[in-house]
Parts: sequence; structure tokens; C-alpha cells
Amino acid sequence: MNIEMIPRPASLAIIAMALAMPVMAASQTLAAKPSAAAIAAPASPVGIWRNPKNTVHMEIRPCGAASCGYVIWSTPKADADARKGSGKPLVGQQILREFVWDKRGYYKGKVYAPDVNLTVSGTAEPIGDAGLKARGCLVGRMLCKTQVWKRLGGSSSSHREPVSGQAGEADAN
Repeated sequence: MNIEMIPRPASLAIIAMALAMPVMAASQTLAAKPSAAAIAAPASPVGIWRNPKNTVHMEIRPCGAASCGYVIWSTPKADADARKGSGKPLVGQQILREFVWDKRGYYKGKVYAPDVNLTVSGTAEPIGDAGLKARGCLVGRMLCKTQVWKRLGGSSSSHREPVSGQAGEADAN
């Protein structure tokens, strides 16, 4: 494998938002689980979310019957990483596509990681109304990462950048 093709840890932050895992699907099949009727869709994911290090803010909004996520704010470091991979600014990029509720208890769709210019399948499990737990593995059980994105609320028209010092620009995205 070409070393340049190995995703940087920063790229896992965006990829982990919702990678689908065959291993997760297999373990869910083997585990006892409630009937499909018992897992009702949670509150809508529509709103503004921040990654764990508060270096990227994303607005999830309706896209037909699904939900999509667009970056509405990022730190200069997160933007620079995205430009290296995709050649485009991070703000405005659609990083979640076609996310729909799955009867197994999570959202499923496509995730675009601009810093490595890669689109993958993904999942995100709601944690109450204020969190999305994302777990993803690039290859089998290797290169796995779990993140919890937090809801900020509001819409992009009412969104304000964090007060200086809140989003440590030295943090990796």
C-alpha cells in the first residue's frame, strides 16, 4: 500500500462521522435485538453539530426523504487539511449524503472526507437529542474510530463562530 494513501488521523475525524462497518452489522445480527417496531426513529438530526474538538461545524438539513450535512464553519487548520485533499475550501462542502433512519437503530448514508477526497458508507447512532455517536473502521476491525458529535442547535443563518479560544486551532480536526 502506498503510504500516501493511508488516511491521516485528521481524516478519520470526518470519516468517522458515519462509516458503515460490516463487522458492526454482523455483530448486530448475532446479538439479541428488539423487533424493528420497537426501534422508533429518534428526534430529527436536523440542526447544527460540532465535532469533538470543535474544529468543524456542520448543518444537517433535509434533502428530500433523507438528510444531508454541509460544513458551515471550520478552523483554519481543518480548512487547510481539506484543501490539501480536495483542493476546495471546507466550508460549503457536503460531507453527509443520503442519510436515512435504519430500523436497526442508526442513520445510514454516505460520508465524504475532503481531506483525503474519499466517499464511504457510514452510520451514526443518536445519543438522546444532543449527540451522534459515530463508529467507523476503514478495513475490517483495523483503523477504527468512534466520535461523538454534539448538537449546537439553531440554523446556519443564526450560527455564530465560537468565541476565540474555544476551538483550539492547534487541535487536529
